[in-house]
Amino acid sequence: QVQLQESGPGLVKPSQTLSLTCTVSGDSILSSYYWKWIRQPPGKGVEWVGSIAANGNTYYSPSLKNRASIERDTAANQFTLQLTSMTAEDTAVYYCGRGTTKTSFFVDSRGQGIQVTVSS
Repeated sequence: QVQLQESGPGLVKPSQTLSLTCTVSGDSILSSYYWKWIRQPPGKGVEWVGSIAANGNTYYSPSLKNRASIERDTAANQFTLQLTSMTAEDTAVYYCGRGTTKTSFFVDSRGQGIQVTVSS
């Protein structure tokens, strides 16, 4: 059974860069899934942030205006999210997950989530 665990800071200052790591166990990030970052702002629905495919191709939500970057460490079976120029609108619970669709927030497994607050 796949398990995912997010790690990173819970508080980020405006204009700083958020860096989150997802550690995966029970499956390889080289398997034929899309490994995703999704988020849920307070009082809003779940949003797709971006995905990395088994072949390493990456896909990002256009709403993030090129601020997101997903990379992976295959030796550690981890993938990461960097989100630059953080603002209060980026405050959300961030989840990493595994899914079969490239550009949606649907996942079949996800981590417990990490609260990220943008505040000075």
